[in-house]
Amino acid sequence: MKLLHIDSSVLGPHSVSRQVSAAIVDRLRQTTPRLEIVYRDLTLTPLAHLSGSHLAAAQGAAPEAALQPDLAAGKAVLDEFLAADIVVLGAPMYNFTIPSQLKAWIDRIVVAGKTFKYGAQGAEGLAGNKRVIIAVSRGGFYGAGTPAAVGEHLETYLRWVFGFIGITNPEFISADGIQVGPEHRERALATNLHAA
Repeated sequence: MKLLHIDSSVLGPHSVSRQVSAAIVDRLRQTTPRLEIVYRDLTLTPLAHLSGSHLAAAQGAAPEAALQPDLAAGKAVLDEFLAADIVVLGAPMYNFTIPSQLKAWIDRIVVAGKTFKYGAQGAEGLAGNKRVIIAVSRGGFYGAGTPAAVGEHLETYLRWVFGFIGITNPEFISADGIQVGPEHRERALATNLHAA
């Protein structure tokens, strides 16, 4: 069994999403015999954001020489995702949504003919055979029924994008209120490390 562990926080060891995603991976390592783990830190090895040249190459145009290394990195990221049985994703909320480096990764895995296809009934996900666990950290409280729920565009986006590629039941472990104060941060971290 193969596990892909992705982190996207810029905070390094101070990141709550990184700590929770690591705890999830540790728990899975202990309970899953012969688990192969691939780790990718999207801040240490960032992917370029999509450009017109990327899209032209995806449509069959000859890519510029300078784009070749990035296209190879994108293929490697897609191959890692396709090979994984389990994906553990550390996803902090930045300005009400996902970090841009995580968006660049998503742009490399949402690929027509690989993770989804269009048919007579519309889009059909092709990656539904994976378990996806997402460790979310948010500075405030954005859960259903809170005043700020309308501003939550991280979990809702990730639910949609993974559902689009066929993963209809991603699991979320959310540490909320980590910027409210030190007590809230410690409580959210402790609760979620235990839940992982």
